[in-house]
Amino acid sequence: MIERNQGRRGTDGIEPDAERRGARVSLEIVPVWKQVTPELSSGLISMWARNSALPDPTKAAERAQQAVAVGRDTETGALWGVGTAVLGIVPSFGQPTYLYRQFFDVGARGLKQTVPFLQTIRRTLEAYNASLPKPESVGVMIELQNDDVAKSYQDMYEEEVHAHFIGWSPRGKQLRVMYFKDAKIMLAADAVPRQRPGGAPPQA
Repeated sequence: MIERNQGRRGTDGIEPDAERRGARVSLEIVPVWKQVTPELSSGLISMWARNSALPDPTKAAERAQQAVAVGRDTETGALWGVGTAVLGIVPSFGQPTYLYRQFFDVGARGLKQTVPFLQTIRRTLEAYNASLPKPESVGVMIELQNDDVAKSYQDMYEEEVHAHFIGWSPRGKQLRVMYFKDAKIMLAADAVPRQRPGGAPPQA
């Protein structure tokens, strides 16, 4: 899910409008799938807390272990974003995908990092999936909760991020899938769960 962050900056994030005011902002996106250290987990929990997201430390710790890539300020080391994923099946789609969430510190909004993040996430998960003895997913599913982002995604296929429109979520938001190379149907119709565990698509 591409989320909307309406929180305020904490002491360790990127200062809002820093780039526009001429301050130096050096950003990098680092894959961390299956490599989340206790230090990184603690940093992610702190980032969510200072942005008034995931205040429950237990849930935040669980989400941190699902990190696929993180964004860092190369000058300060501060975390400014994270993309997380969990394997699941949305019944209306009927195939296993990595269900994706994306969260940016309020100070990283407007710095045009959504597309680079999605591209990194797709490459990272595609490479991992291909390395398995048997693939476990056909691609990455995203829900465009941010209305401003959704307005710019009107084509059925968005080439920049290789994302196909597949319908609407229960919340009336765009659902898109970034298919992996050579992906094939994995589940027959009678093998698809009638109801996904946890009900609705993921949300922060």
